[in-house]
Amino acid sequence: MKQLEGKVVVITGGCGLLGGKFCRAVLQAGGRVAVADIDLSQAESFAESLQSEFGRESACAVKCDITEKESLLSAIAETERAMGAINALVNSAYPRNKHYGRSFFDVEYEDFCGNLSLHLGGYFLASQQFARHFVQRGGGSIVNIASIYGVTAPRFDIYQGTTMTMPVEYAAIKSALIHLTRYMAKYLRGTGVKVNAISPGGIADGQPEAFLQAYAEYCSEKGMLDPDDICGALVFLLSDASRYINGGNLIVDDGFCL
Repeated sequence: MKQLEGKVVVITGGCGLLGGKFCRAVLQAGGRVAVADIDLSQAESFAESLQSEFGRESACAVKCDITEKESLLSAIAETERAMGAINALVNSAYPRNKHYGRSFFDVEYEDFCGNLSLHLGGYFLASQQFARHFVQRGGGSIVNIASIYGVTAPRFDIYQGTTMTMPVEYAAIKSALIHLTRYMAKYLRGTGVKVNAISPGGIADGQPEAFLQAYAEYCSEKGMLDPDDICGALVFLLSDASRYINGGNLIVDDGFCL
């Protein structure tokens, strides 16, 4: 079943760990995708690989910096020239500065504020500009990628014995993003624009085995998830099957938050 037949979806961070899988999931569901990434050459290369698999008209590449208004407006215009009317935006970019991820007491004020500006501010700006465009066009859908750590407090014990931590900036960003999603859903009521979020659990990406085992102790079956495990929720929220879901936050975490 092609749940996204005829839909054009812009995916920011389209070359990323999640974004790349999201692009493929949209195409497998019958939609078409604009790979929107700050690295245009990488986006073009990825879009070409998608075209070779799904057809020439299936994908395009656009340069997009979610922290720059003009870049977002250009991405919207370029996508519509290449693919026609846009139906949805998926915010999956992960902008951060070089000091991101330090331990709590090592985080400088400037870096904390800077990372909130890049990530949360970027999601706000992208959502704002696409929402304005969707209102003018009679409707659309926005899906923000949040996190379980926007829903629940960190489980710091799973990081013991590793050099990893749960960045304080991440908790602040993702919790605020969930509420921003609700705010926009309510503000845009009656415009035909719906705004939802997905909060994934941890995504496997080469983490130490000790961490993976400790994480899995809190889960029901699998533990750390693969990017593909999030795609079903995304396709659902982009499809007409979720028509009356607005301001929602779908948690996909294998029971980690329980």
